[in-house]
Amino acid sequence: MKKIKIIYWSTTGLFALMMLGSAIPDIVSSDVAVKGMHEGLGYPLYLIPFIGIAKALGVIAIVVPGFARIKEWAYAGLFFDLAGASFSIYSSGERGANLAFMIVPVLLGVISYIYYHKRQSTSQTQYNLA
Repeated sequence: MKKIKIIYWSTTGLFALMMLGSAIPDIVSSDVAVKGMHEGLGYPLYLIPFIGIAKALGVIAIVVPGFARIKEWAYAGLFFDLAGASFSIYSSGERGANLAFMIVPVLLGVISYIYYHKRQSTSQTQYNLA
């Protein structure tokens, strides 16, 4: 159980930091976010802060204990964001480091999600035995 908790919180913490780190520039519509999303990918300006706020809410949902159903939706939303970002980068013609970097948050998210469910199943088993 301790190993599962350590892996879960380590990967979830890193995943949350990466997603929050990408959400903050979007929320404030920083020059980097505008250049990358609007000028580079062609997204409308009004969509940039919306995506940032959605990512930040997703991060809060996966970090706060409890709320299993909301957590499931948050993981789904964050994965949709990553899938959309990866597809957008690929479609824009980028085939180098920007696309390869997307593997890191995807892997962290997958491991976090897997260990979230392992943690849930071990805690339910533990309560059933008592």
